[in-house]
Amino acid sequence: MNLNIRSIFLFFLIFSSCLKQDDSKVFKKIIQDFENFKPFDDSKYLLGDFSKERFERENLFYKKIYKSLFKVDKDILSEQDQISHELLTFIIKKKIVDFNFKTHYNPILSDAGFHNNLVYRVKKISSINQAHDYIKTLGEIPNFVKQNIELISRGLDMGISQPKIIFEGYSTTYNKHITPSYKNNFYYSPFLKLPNSIPNYIKDSLQLLAANIIMDSVIPSFKKIKHFFEKEYLPRTRNSIGVSQTPDGAKYYESRIRYYTTLEIKPQEIHNLGIAEVEKIKKQMFKVISEVKFQGDFKEFLNFLRTNKKFYASSPKELLVHARDIAKRLDEQLPRFFKHLPRQPYGVAPVPLSIAPKYTGGRYIPAPKDGTIPGFYWVNTYNLPSRPLFNIPALTAHEAVPGHHLQGALNKELPESIPKFRKDLYLSAFGEGWGLYSELLAEEMGIYTTPYEKFGQLSYSMWRACRLVVDTGIHSFNWTRDQAIDYMLNNTALSEHEINTEVDRYISWPGQALSYKIGELKIIELRKEAEKKLKDKFNIRDFHESILKNGTLTLPLLEDQISKYIASSLSKN
Repeated sequence: MNLNIRSIFLFFLIFSSCLKQDDSKVFKKIIQDFENFKPFDDSKYLLGDFSKERFERENLFYKKIYKSLFKVDKDILSEQDQISHELLTFIIKKKIVDFNFKTHYNPILSDAGFHNNLVYRVKKISSINQAHDYIKTLGEIPNFVKQNIELISRGLDMGISQPKIIFEGYSTTYNKHITPSYKNNFYYSPFLKLPNSIPNYIKDSLQLLAANIIMDSVIPSFKKIKHFFEKEYLPRTRNSIGVSQTPDGAKYYESRIRYYTTLEIKPQEIHNLGIAEVEKIKKQMFKVISEVKFQGDFKEFLNFLRTNKKFYASSPKELLVHARDIAKRLDEQLPRFFKHLPRQPYGVAPVPLSIAPKYTGGRYIPAPKDGTIPGFYWVNTYNLPSRPLFNIPALTAHEAVPGHHLQGALNKELPESIPKFRKDLYLSAFGEGWGLYSELLAEEMGIYTTPYEKFGQLSYSMWRACRLVVDTGIHSFNWTRDQAIDYMLNNTALSEHEINTEVDRYISWPGQALSYKIGELKIIELRKEAEKKLKDKFNIRDFHESILKNGTLTLPLLEDQISKYIASSLSKN
C-alpha cells in the first residue's frame, strides 16, 4: 500500500470513528431527554395530570423525539444502542399513534379504569412519612376524579366510549367504596394496623386525619363517579361491540395489532392461525381425556370439570395455600433452567375484594421502585366455584416464576449501561409470550403431577389460542358477544363466570389478547430452530439467557438475538 492510499485509508477510519462517536452522543442525548421529560409536575399532581393540555404537551415532545431518532445513523451505533434505538422508536411511534386516535379520552376497561387504578395506591404503611404521603395522595382524589370525568365527557362528545354491554356488574367498582363510615372503607384499611414503631399519640393523629379525608374527599368522590357512570356515561355509550364498527375503527384495530404483537400481521391471518391452534390443542386434550378414562364427549368432560366439587377449593385460604405450594415447587426448579435469578422476592396474595368480581383469575403486580415491598402474584379468591385447582399450576408459572416475576425482576436488574427506559419497558408480545411459554416450561419442571393439571395447562393454552379467534372475530368480523362466549365455552375448561369476564376484557381492550399466543409461538419456534441447529450443543440455560439478558424486546429483535446466540454457539469448539 503506497503512502497516499494509506493516508486516505487512515483518514476514512478516523472520519468514520468520529461519525460513530457523534451519532452515539446524539442518541444518548435523545434517551436522556426522553427519560427526563415530565409532562406535568408530579409533586403537584400526585395522581397525575389528566388535562387536555398535558396530552398535547406530550404529543409535541414525542413528535420532536421521533424526528430526532431518524437523524441518527443506527448502523454505526453499538449493538446495545441499536437495540435501544429500535425500542425507543417503537415506543414513541405508538404514543403518537395513540394521540392521533385520541385513546386518552377512553381510560376505561371492563376490569379496570381510572378509578380502579386507585386501589394500587393502598399499601401497608411502615413509617410516619409513608402515612403522610398516603394521606396527601387521598387528598388528591377529588381533583383526579374531576379531571378524568371531564376527559371522558369530551370523549363522549366525540363518539369515543366503551360498549354498554361490558358494564354489567361494573357498579361494584365504585359502590364498594361508598361506605357509611371510614372504618370499613378500603382506603382507610392501611391505618387499621399501623406499625408499633409509630408512637400511639401519632397513630391517633394519623388515623384522625385519614378518617376526615375518607369522609370528606374519598367517599364523596366515589359518589361522583357513581353519578357520572349511571346518569351520564352509560346513557350515552355505544351499543356496538367491535371497534371496527367505530369511525376509523379498522385502522385503529390494525394499529393495536402492530403494537401488541410487534409484527406486521393482518386480522385474517391471526384468525386462521387461532383456528389451527385450537384444533391442534384439542387433539392433545383428547389424549388426556382418554388417559383419565372419562366416559363422554368433550363438552361433557368440560361440564364435569366445571361442576365436580373435588376440583375446587372450599375456602379462599385453601386456594391461596395451594398457589403458594405450587410457587415454592417452581422456585426450586429455577436453577436447572436459568443462569441468573432475580434478587427481588415475590409474595402470593389474594386480589383485593374491592376489584375481585370483575378481575381476572390472577395477575402479577410488580414491586415498587423503592424496593420496600416485593412483587406480588395475586390470586383471585372471589367466586371459588369459578377457580379450579387444576388451573393453578399453569397460572402460577405464568404470573410468578418462571413467568412474569422472573422476567420482570430481571428486567429491572439489567446492567447500569442499559437505559432506564428499557428497565421499565413492558411489551405484551414479549412479556405475555414469555408468560405463556413458562406454562409449557412448567411441564419440563415436573410441576403438572396429574392428568387434570396437564389438562389445565392445555386449557390455558387453548384459552390463549381462542383469543386469536375471538379478538379478531369481535373487532374485525362482527362477532356478537354471545358468539365469543359460546366459542370459549365450547373449547376451554374455563368457568362461565371467567369466560364472561374475559370476553368483556377483549371487547374493551382490542388487540392485547393477541399478544400471548403470538409471543409464545415465536419463542417455541426459536427454541426449535436452536435445538435443530445446535443439536448436542443446545443448552436450555444458555437459550433462556439469550432471551432474557437484554430485557424486553420486540419479537423481530428477539429473533435477531437468538440468531446471534445460535451462530456464537456453533462457532465454539
